[in-house]
Amino acid sequence: MKLLEEVQLKIVKSLQGKDLLTLLDYTSEEVQQLVELSTQLKTITKAGKCPRLLEGKTLGMIFEKHSTRTRISFEVGMNQLGGKGMFMHARDLQIGRGESIYDTGHVLSGYLDGIMIRANSHEMVKELAEHASIPVVNGLTDIYHPCQALADLETIAENKGELKGLKIAYIGDGNNVAHSLVVGAAHVGAHIVVATPVGYECDETIIEEAQEIAASNDSTVVVTNDAVLAATDADVIYTDVWTSMGQEDETTKRLADFKDYQINDALVAHAKKDYMFLHCLPAHREEEVASSVIDGPNSYIFEQAENRLHAQKAVLVSVLQ
Repeated sequence: MKLLEEVQLKIVKSLQGKDLLTLLDYTSEEVQQLVELSTQLKTITKAGKCPRLLEGKTLGMIFEKHSTRTRISFEVGMNQLGGKGMFMHARDLQIGRGESIYDTGHVLSGYLDGIMIRANSHEMVKELAEHASIPVVNGLTDIYHPCQALADLETIAENKGELKGLKIAYIGDGNNVAHSLVVGAAHVGAHIVVATPVGYECDETIIEEAQEIAASNDSTVVVTNDAVLAATDADVIYTDVWTSMGQEDETTKRLADFKDYQINDALVAHAKKDYMFLHCLPAHREEEVASSVIDGPNSYIFEQAENRLHAQKAVLVSVLQ
């Protein structure tokens, strides 16, 4: 491993001071550079030489939803980079008692260097970014989960050696994770097929925008209701829970509607022998995925979870520098 002074980190300078609300706001080159930077930071961190590039910086972390990976990875990431992550649950802030987003954005901009927010409403996060004069990073909303997608792409790149031309199959709910993965795959030139039950498809506008990006990178975005079609010859098979936070009252119906979309041995038999299984976690074994798959030799879920840390550090050093 080279000495830190000799390592030329490829920080994405074009993102300095910029929000990360959705990967649709970034260019394909910027997304590809973030994936590369994530891997660089992971390598350096593993060597015990993570650069303290955010010394003296403070990231405010606002949570409306419960979190394991998002909270810990952002807080640890800021610490490894020399800065500080400050956890704030929305119910403990005045925003939880009706203070306007306008006022909150302006006030927090006077205290912090950046805001990471995990929220129910994407529109609220957009409004916060509009009124804050510091970068706002989307840690998850009802529509997008961009930091998860960056970690997914990093994981695939590390294990497959490339992203362009690979086939990714996302099978399950057309939710925020699916939206960001589709856009991310389009940016890096991977082919992606999204298979959902009828009525659970991805947002059509997001798919159309992703298809335009994919076309410019010689790749494709396909939507279907056929799980076998998606899995056939796939390099990567990805799923998420069938019932996300806030949808608990739909559980019984969703279990019935998704029963033919479980990732099991019969379905992955259609994929390439060296396929990767990914899941953003938390997972429900024997529901959306069989234990034999998620705990099998083709599963990379824990490496994928760890890479949330390094992908988010790549975002932080790029937007907060």
